[in-house]
Amino acid sequence: MSTNARPGVLRTWSFAGAFVVVAALVAADGFATGRPVMAVAAIAGFGILAAIMSPLAFPRSTTAAEAQRRATADGRPIIYWRPGCSFCLTLRRKLGRHARKAHWVNIWSDPEAAAVVRSLADGNETVPTVVTPDEHQVNPNPTWVLNHLR
Repeated sequence: MSTNARPGVLRTWSFAGAFVVVAALVAADGFATGRPVMAVAAIAGFGILAAIMSPLAFPRSTTAAEAQRRATADGRPIIYWRPGCSFCLTLRRKLGRHARKAHWVNIWSDPEAAAVVRSLADGNETVPTVVTPDEHQVNPNPTWVLNHLR
């Protein structure tokens, strides 16, 4: 890998990539054995799972430093997350259109972000971790987050 590659890119896309590989293998088997319906279903099903498990399901991430700068300026919460986290997916879904108001930081893409989360979660990289100007919560109730976004 190039020395100037962003850290964590491979890790960030690993879950989605795994679903794409499985889709390709199952589809290839389906087409090879004369089961095109199964092949197409595999492509569709695993493709949807790949999209859900990818960073594409979340608002665009920024770095911890940039999120802190923006949060200081606008008072909006910072949400630390990682791809493949079911709790992060649940929070994202429950925030709906309000999710884009928060500053999202992928801890697998930013080592500084992972360090921030460990400092707030007893040394663990537990996500989602949400930080507001006054407090933080690990795996918060979505209503609490929504109240800070409105």
